[in-house]
Amino acid sequence: MNVGARIRGYVEVTRPGNAVAAGVLTFVGAFVAGGVVARPVDAGAAIAATMLATGAGNAINDYFDREIDRINQPDRPIPRGAVSPRGALAFSLALFVGAIALALTLPRLALAIAAVNLLALIAYTKLFKGLPGVGNAVVAYLGGSAFLFGGAAVGNVGPSAVLFALAALSTLTREIVKDVEDVAGDREEGLNTLPIAIGERRSLHVAAALLVVAVAASPLPYLLEIFGAAYLLVVVPADAVMLLAVAKSYTDPTAGQEYLKYGMFVAALAFVVGRAAVVAGAQA
Repeated sequence: MNVGARIRGYVEVTRPGNAVAAGVLTFVGAFVAGGVVARPVDAGAAIAATMLATGAGNAINDYFDREIDRINQPDRPIPRGAVSPRGALAFSLALFVGAIALALTLPRLALAIAAVNLLALIAYTKLFKGLPGVGNAVVAYLGGSAFLFGGAAVGNVGPSAVLFALAALSTLTREIVKDVEDVAGDREEGLNTLPIAIGERRSLHVAAALLVVAVAASPLPYLLEIFGAAYLLVVVPADAVMLLAVAKSYTDPTAGQEYLKYGMFVAALAFVVGRAAVVAGAQA
């Protein structure tokens, strides 16, 4: 395999789209907390650390999941031979070192969140992924914590804490749906995921219930007067997309989890719009 193909493999093993998306979520957390303009260096360091840590987590996940991926995702870099297992592990460690170096420049709370996330990323595949619901909860925490990390990095974690809670519930919903999608490969590998433990339909019921809680809680930033009507105008359509997505998951889990992802990003946009409206109102 030529050098270009190997380089592409190393880029792919980080899931660059996911890494950039995680960085965007950290930016949103910092922006909602009002720190992007006030503390741009800290916000930038947090965003870069998030992207590096996400890439590292994806690489180490591919290292541990290489046998499962031969069944579920044979086109990923390790199964197709673009990246060796040892190469993926070494690359992951290098990315983790970069993320730690950046996190050390941030406030103590942000550093503590980064430390917890680092341990969770490393332990996820080996310890948590195959435990019914536990692996899903770890991923949900990590997804939501990007917002929390952004807020903590700029010294104002309060506004992003609400976003963290809503994002964690939505992510937990999507992770359960993804496990339903991957049930064949997980069963072959001997994992005991939630759909294998309690059944696919019951798992989807759990996912639907979690999403209903998240949707019901989504007006809180408006009710608590953190944001105004502009927030509601965006979050209501996002809620509708996610509710439709979880209904779609009963017949097509692949499509359902993709639609959930889109709805989650629109919901994150609602917080950006809400914060921007507050800033604009203050300047008027």
